[in-house]
Amino acid sequence: MELLKLSNQLCFPLYALSRKVTSHYLPLLEKIGLTYPQYLVMLVLWEENGVSVKELGYRLMLDSGTLSPLLKKLEDRELVTRKRLKEDERIVIISLTESGEKLKEKGAEIPDQIKCSLELTDKEVREMRALATGLLDKINKIEAVHNN
Repeated sequence: MELLKLSNQLCFPLYALSRKVTSHYLPLLEKIGLTYPQYLVMLVLWEENGVSVKELGYRLMLDSGTLSPLLKKLEDRELVTRKRLKEDERIVIISLTESGEKLKEKGAEIPDQIKCSLELTDKEVREMRALATGLLDKINKIEAVHNN
């Protein structure tokens, strides 16, 4: 059964690659005091400050059960604030504090450090990101059809 060989599976190299790439981030993130999931939250906020928890979950593909403890830890470290909208108290807006904004300077070094540690060219990064994003988009479209 050739189809059942591990080397013929799509899932395994993607899984292993994700773990390996993430492991290259960990020592860099440790230096700035963030876990990998916290870094993802900060990336969204550095791009667009003042995002609802719902939007943050959508963009990171995380549910509120996963996101809430992350946000609590970031708030405890005084990197973000959580505030309910007066117009609709069900909506919680996550915003950077001054410390969270300052951390952006250190965070800005990480993409180049990762590229160097993985010995990747700009072209390779673009190509891999395009392939991964394309597959993710396909999966999201398939799931949207099945969920409706």
